[in-house]
Amino acid sequence: MSHPSMPGFRIMPMPAPIRQDIIERFQSIVTPHISDNMQRLCGVIGLKSYHRQKKLVGRAVTVKVRPGDNLMIHKALDMAEPGDVIVVDGGGELSQALVGELMQMHAQVRGVAGFVIDGAVRDVAAFYAADFPCFARGNTHRGPFKEGPGEINVPVAIGGLVIAAGDLIVGDEDGLVAVPAEQLENLLVAATAQAQREQQRKEAILAGLDKRGWIDTYLKQKGVIA
Repeated sequence: MSHPSMPGFRIMPMPAPIRQDIIERFQSIVTPHISDNMQRLCGVIGLKSYHRQKKLVGRAVTVKVRPGDNLMIHKALDMAEPGDVIVVDGGGELSQALVGELMQMHAQVRGVAGFVIDGAVRDVAAFYAADFPCFARGNTHRGPFKEGPGEINVPVAIGGLVIAAGDLIVGDEDGLVAVPAEQLENLLVAATAQAQREQQRKEAILAGLDKRGWIDTYLKQKGVIA
């Protein structure tokens, strides 16, 4: 729906669902392996986690808000389906929090998988206590306004990455990545293969069998004499 007299108030349709088996398989894929197989260009920069250790995997429901205002985040929470991730472009503004404990509780009750907030959060202790996945740019005790404008399920920019509604969000100790829906299956194959290769490397390292000759070969190509 839209309001013709008030630009910036838009709610676009919900994105296509992501198959549950794909979401479950990404639970065991670490973000570095996803990032490496997306040419190391597709990660979110500058956000930190506000929970203990629970992994974040789910479909993005995107929200663009005026800095310091969370009206449309509330609406997105009402629209979200179990397993979704609320991804908010708050312009990186840290003067007022966009979500806190009450919204975290609403999200948890609805089965929302977590928050990604390019802005501030508050009630940090509650997020840690619940281990509710939340990545944000910062925190403050100052609360938000609820006036709008804002838009839901439009492309947003989060930490240098454009995220579309329906992208798969994956977050862990190393950070956040977003994978477009059409790339999911190919990326699963590539990231799984990388994990297998690295497991072989780790076993070789522990056995003292890891081959290091590539270092001197590369240096010689650069004209370095060891």
